Amino acid sequence: MVSVTHETLNPTSSTLESDARSMHAGGSVAPGNIAIGVIIGRTSEFFDFFVYAIASVLVFPKLIFPFADPLHGTLLSFLVFSLAFIARPIGSFIFMAIDRTYGRGVKLTIALFLLGGSTASMSFLPGYSEVGVYAIILLAIFRIGQGLALGGAWDGLASLLALNAPTNHRGWYAMIPQLGAPIGFMLASALFAYFVTSLTTADFLDWGWRYPFFCAFAVNVVALFARLRLVATEEFGTLLERHELEPVKMTELLRVHGRDVLIGAFVPLASFATFHLVTVFPLGWVTLYSEQSSGSFLLVEFLGAICGILAIICSGMLADRIGRRNQLAIGAVLIACFAFVAPWLLDGGATGRHIYVVLGFTLLGLSFGQAAGASASRFSQNYRYSGSALVSDLSWLIGAGFAPFVALALSSQFGLVYTSLYLLSGVVCTLVAIFFSKTLETRDN
Repeated sequence: MVSVTHETLNPTSSTLESDARSMHAGGSVAPGNIAIGVIIGRTSEFFDFFVYAIASVLVFPKLIFPFADPLHGTLLSFLVFSLAFIARPIGSFIFMAIDRTYGRGVKLTIALFLLGGSTASMSFLPGYSEVGVYAIILLAIFRIGQGLALGGAWDGLASLLALNAPTNHRGWYAMIPQLGAPIGFMLASALFAYFVTSLTTADFLDWGWRYPFFCAFAVNVVALFARLRLVATEEFGTLLERHELEPVKMTELLRVHGRDVLIGAFVPLASFATFHLVTVFPLGWVTLYSEQSSGSFLLVEFLGAICGILAIICSGMLADRIGRRNQLAIGAVLIACFAFVAPWLLDGGATGRHIYVVLGFTLLGLSFGQAAGASASRFSQNYRYSGSALVSDLSWLIGAGFAPFVALALSSQFGLVYTSLYLLSGVVCTLVAIFFSKTLETRDN
């Protein structure tokens, strides 16, 4: 009589992952290799999102919302932009269930193919003039697909890196995954800058903008193989067997760590609010209200992202010296100072805008470098995998999902000073969350 097991009824990738770990048993994977895998994975995710973000300013207002004036077309585009952040926590719920049932390899494969497929599908998007309202519906569907996929792209490698970090270098290891954000932005902005400056406006809007979206699928395939290789390592398997990086039901997570989820979601708000106010929003403002070409401004943002990378690296060194709570608090205060001068810089001609970008990216890097690690450190190891994913989803939704829309709506209606008030609200949330997070550094990292 044949025994029917759970794995027989629900084929999983767990057996293949176990076999792969046996192949790696002879030699462990160095933390440096784990770091590279983490950076590649995060770069692919942010590349997909920034390709869309830049197109939401330069392309979609004209292609998808031509019936609206430039300002309202951009605002409508920013509303669609926010759909991915709404879908992201839903994606985490769905893909955590897939992880528990079918294994992490299956989850990652589906998530990254969905992410790359959704982004690449946008490159075939017809315009409103061709299919009418269906163009808007398709764009919204693909954007939701990006959000759902990003919710499932959490692989736990950042947690693995943090758990392997020496006690006196936790800040350094916490900043490594954050490098993927500016690198992903650099790739996306460089591609768009090339096509914007090399093509006529008509050619760019006809076909040039589509090429960065084509690249997304290839980038995600590379990231998938890099991440699957590390998920199949002996170290990862050992942590799984010790129940330290397994997905748990969200209801159980909220029952055990509900307070930590709430506090963790608000700790990085100053950083996440700044994130889109130095990337997407200023590009929209410059495109609508200045004579500077979008191509040249993208190159300035490219240079700003380099400053962001250096600042993220510095955040790791500073956090190991002064503590992560102090690092985040200082970063929030510096962002508050930036908020007071931001309107005058952004409205101060080309020189002022360039200073805004460079200074903004630098302060963003100092804060963003420790934002994710600080939130994750609140969770006990058994709940860290799922807790980190959910907190990240909620933080991005609350802090960054609607930031471009709100900032542009307020500044166009009442002036740039109201953008500062929005940024200051994120700073207040971060400082209050840090105040109530007295055990932030006492948890096991």
